[in-house]
Amino acid sequence: MTDEPQVTVADNPDQSRFEVSVDGTLAGFAAYEIDSGAVVFVHTEVFEEYEGKGLAGQLAKAALGMVREAGGKVVALCPYIRSYVKKHAPEYDDLLRDASEAAPEV
Repeated sequence: MTDEPQVTVADNPDQSRFEVSVDGTLAGFAAYEIDSGAVVFVHTEVFEEYEGKGLAGQLAKAALGMVREAGGKVVALCPYIRSYVKKHAPEYDDLLRDASEAAPEV
């Protein structure tokens, strides 16, 4: 038996966010919007009582993996997600929506 907490990440499309839970308790999220089929990450937050446990990195990795698995693209407006993608380049370069693919301004 292990004392390691059970960390899970799941998409919650009704709330437009990927959520990280520890032992079934919500510990943080990465909020997003959908724009022309791309997942636009706008904010990532890990609740104070869960900070310093590496959950934001686990959340980013899993969320980006789910977007990749779904065949989607990413726009990293959120500073944390942007930093994570840059730190792990070129692993996520194929996920980034090219500027030329951006939705036109209306």
